[in-house]
Amino acid sequence: MKKFLSTNGRKLALAGVLVPLLIVFIYVALRSGPLAPIPVTVTTVENRAIAPALFGIGTVESRYTHKIGSTAAGRIKRVDVQVGDHVLAGQVLGEMDPVDLDQRIAAQTSALMRAEAAALAAEAQVREASARRIYAGQQAARYEKLLQAHAVSEEGASTKQQEHQIAEAGFAASRANLDAAKQELTRIRAERAGLHQQRANLRLIAPVDGLVVARTADPGTTVVAGQQVIEIIDPTSLWINVRFDQLRTAGLRAGLPVQVVLRSRAGQQLPGRVLRAEPLADMVTEESLAKVVFDTLPEPLPPLGELAEVTVTLPDLPTTPVLPSASVQRVGDQLGVWLIRDGAPHFAPVKLGTADLDGRVQILDGVAAGEQVVLYRHRAIDEGSRIKIVERVPGVAP
Repeated sequence: MKKFLSTNGRKLALAGVLVPLLIVFIYVALRSGPLAPIPVTVTTVENRAIAPALFGIGTVESRYTHKIGSTAAGRIKRVDVQVGDHVLAGQVLGEMDPVDLDQRIAAQTSALMRAEAAALAAEAQVREASARRIYAGQQAARYEKLLQAHAVSEEGASTKQQEHQIAEAGFAASRANLDAAKQELTRIRAERAGLHQQRANLRLIAPVDGLVVARTADPGTTVVAGQQVIEIIDPTSLWINVRFDQLRTAGLRAGLPVQVVLRSRAGQQLPGRVLRAEPLADMVTEESLAKVVFDTLPEPLPPLGELAEVTVTLPDLPTTPVLPSASVQRVGDQLGVWLIRDGAPHFAPVKLGTADLDGRVQILDGVAAGEQVVLYRHRAIDEGSRIKIVERVPGVAP
């Protein structure tokens, strides 16, 4: 009997230890273990109008860029400007080495003077031949009358007719010589003008008022025809070439207001507008392109190629139920939200509309205003999950 009581006592003592431990284990499992309620934060569906916007990254560019170089191959003789200089339209920026152009122009000038003298001589010959022709004609007519009066012989009259014909031929030859001299004069003048034009083309001249942004060659450098030596931009024509995700560009059009933040001026928003949406998109990056201009050019002017963040404000949308985008989840092949009904989560498929840059999205169908929706959760939930609504989910919500 004593042994039996001793055994039961030990069992009761062991049970007295294990039962509290089991109770503690169950309590811990239900409070903080895998069986514990999942902490979630909730938000309420609101009826409101959101102002959608587009966000894009672009680079500062110049609408009008002038790349100035020689029209012929040659060696640069001088460059008179440096990067950063402001130049005026018509200003000489530099010059190519003319090599033998000046000597060729001098030779053509001498040839032109000879041609002009030859033309003057040909004109004098025409006048002389014309006088002889007139005189010979008068003599032939006079001898014809004398022949009819039998005052001269027929041979004398024939001689005068022949002299008249010779004078006519001489006049025609002098006219031909004059035409040839004039044609030669025209040719030489054209060649000389062409040489002068080539000489003028060796000067690098600013086509517009602008700012020198590049000088790609120095004196002594040999360049080919059309190679850039100096680059000028119109500083008043700066714009931003912006890229937008094609999925969000619905509604992008000219005239929409924008806010521009230059990389070098973080935090400073510069107002502008969309000048145009480009008709061609980038099919590789799946981006749409647009040109954005400043309402007022910033001072100092930003450098070309500087990155800029551009936010385009789109027209306000009609009032609809709105939720934070973070509350939308994908379950299987459906997009939806976890509604809180009777303290338990229930998945509701939704149809989404447009989103704004503040993280809100339109809910076109699936939930109504005033319903509570799970925003953040500690881990994945399902229809049978036990949840606990908290103010903040550690490590998940900001």
